[in-house]
Amino acid sequence: MVAQLNDAERQAALAALPDWEYDGIRDAISRKFKFADFTEAYAFMTRVAIHAEKMDHHPEWFNVYNNVDITLTTHDAKRENGENGGLSQRDIDLARTIEAIL
Repeated sequence: MVAQLNDAERQAALAALPDWEYDGIRDAISRKFKFADFTEAYAFMTRVAIHAEKMDHHPEWFNVYNNVDITLTTHDAKRENGENGGLSQRDIDLARTIEAIL
């Protein structure tokens, strides 16, 4: 089981990722990307996929033409209320990697 970020950890992490939006219902972060065309969008997704596989942490994403929407949450993170799923350091690390790829 992966540890869910607490409020202070989440706020600090998100301060360093200003383009990412927090979804409190899912305890996830997301960002929308727009590229010049489909080829650029697909190339970006390929680069992210290679890193995500190495990190063994995979994004939820949606692609239409030049748009890529990415949501990050850790499905096996343990929430304070006992439910599974939430924001973890793994999500923050992948978000930082995605930012570096840009």
